[in-house]
Amino acid sequence: MARVALVTGGSRGIGEAISTALKEAGYSVAATYAGNDEAAGKFRDATGISVYKWDVSDFEACKAGVAKVEADLGPVEVLVNNAGITRDKPFHRMDLDQWRAVISTNLDSLFNMSRAVWDGMRSRNFGRIVNISSINGQKGQFGQVNYSAAKAGVIGFTKALAQEGAAKGITVNCVTPGYIATEMVKAVPEDVLKAKILPHIPVGRLGEPGEIGRSVVFLAGDDAGFITGSTLSVNGGQYLA
Repeated sequence: MARVALVTGGSRGIGEAISTALKEAGYSVAATYAGNDEAAGKFRDATGISVYKWDVSDFEACKAGVAKVEADLGPVEVLVNNAGITRDKPFHRMDLDQWRAVISTNLDSLFNMSRAVWDGMRSRNFGRIVNISSINGQKGQFGQVNYSAAKAGVIGFTKALAQEGAAKGITVNCVTPGYIATEMVKAVPEDVLKAKILPHIPVGRLGEPGEIGRSVVFLAGDDAGFITGSTLSVNGGQYLA
């Protein structure tokens, strides 16, 4: 029977690539989304991947959502914490709502989702948790104090939880993408891309979403059983940690 993989924010962008890569690798995949019913429906129809709608910043919604996924597909053995938002502003203009929204969705969600699957993983002596951070959680970024803080917290969360899961066969790892060719990044004006972004990427190009997807598939697999608490930087050499 195929292992069940649950991907938060799994119907668009990097999350879509992760969900698709896991399905292609033989997993039974469930993808969560927050609010875009039309996009989620198109994704489901195109891929055959089950979609579920809930707010990952809401602990009770995560608990109920995981229970629904497990009732439909079976125990969640792979969790990919990918969901994230931005509310960019220079710090002197950032308000409390912008801070809290990003921290809640990008960092609190790791606790909410991981807690919902943790006991089951421990009881089965197996689990894979892969958390999606960001290059900006490693180096910081102007106008992203909230986002960078949350994504740095993802790395710390990963290192700590990995130590608790190791004896129970649960690995917890982190992927930190750089600039990836998603719709959001490709919407950047070409002159800005060529002048201010690509010159800072030693390999000379944007990353492809599928490259993040394949990184997650590797960390989710049996071959990565001796890797835990690690941060895999997928950024074309832009930042070396």
